[in-house]
Amino acid sequence: MRWTLTEDQELFRDSFRGWLDRFAPAEAVRGWLDAGDAGVFERRFVEEGWFSVGTPESAGGQGGGLLELALAAEQLGRSAAPSSAWLASVPAVPMLPAEVAEACLTGGEFAVLAVTADKPADFPVAVDVADGLLTGTVPLVLGADRAAKFVVPAGGRLYLVDAAETSLTRRSLLDRSRSVADVSLDGVRGAELAADAGRELARAALRSAVLVAADSLGAAEWMLDLAVGYSKQREQFGVPIGSFQAVKHAAATMLVAVESARSLVYYAAASVEQEHEDFALHAAAAKAQVCASAAGVADSALTLHGAIGYTWEHDLQLFYKRAKLNERLAGSPSAWNERLAAALPLVPAA
Repeated sequence: MRWTLTEDQELFRDSFRGWLDRFAPAEAVRGWLDAGDAGVFERRFVEEGWFSVGTPESAGGQGGGLLELALAAEQLGRSAAPSSAWLASVPAVPMLPAEVAEACLTGGEFAVLAVTADKPADFPVAVDVADGLLTGTVPLVLGADRAAKFVVPAGGRLYLVDAAETSLTRRSLLDRSRSVADVSLDGVRGAELAADAGRELARAALRSAVLVAADSLGAAEWMLDLAVGYSKQREQFGVPIGSFQAVKHAAATMLVAVESARSLVYYAAASVEQEHEDFALHAAAAKAQVCASAAGVADSALTLHGAIGYTWEHDLQLFYKRAKLNERLAGSPSAWNERLAAALPLVPAA
């Protein structure tokens, strides 16, 4: 199946890609990563309105839905742009009061969901609540260092906490385009949110799964382009290596992986947004299959580049590390495959 975007969706995708090509080229991304500060990019991302695309106007967004968010994630992955604040905030927006959501989307006061980055968002966290005071540590929270507020699950409810009231322990990642930190709360007072915690966390898990898969799609597409371009330039025995049958087969396999991933991601995004009867299965399949296949594309791209692909100076390393981290973000392929296996009647009933 090939998914067809609407004219407006194509226009958004192409416009955002053009903006990223101008304001987040590889040399600029490397500069932000070397400095360890994505603030320059994030401010421009917010100020020019891209951060709020795909969220309801009632929450201060510009409209659209999960498919538009997936298109944005795809382009962010394609440019290896810093995206922790965006990826950690977007799933939390439906849980927030209107004024907090608007400040997050248009004012850069990011509200981050305090869940462990390598687990689905509905995975339990070890935070206790007593008399409205929260105590505990949530390890490896994506974008924690960019947060103004945290949405913290505790005791079957959701609480809004000022980031200034917490303490962070930063953790290093090989993929420097994202960041994680442990978030510790020691008797911190939180404002209880009216949202249904179970429903919203389950929804956030599916939205995060789709967006990480879309990010992997973008990274895989760009690694394919890099590998094909390099195979036309590098020569062995006096001819480009792209003329070798083994290289052609590898590139064709990568292309099939990218194009099948595209349809799967778009369909899953639309399914979750419209709450299709099997939307949870579609999101699980997208996360498990796309992130695993993108990691495979990364390995193939590295092989086709040979020794130069291992070097710090070559851009491939940015996307390779991104695809490998995406395998773990929001839950591993095995975790989502387990959910698929549990939900599907793989063994006929007696």
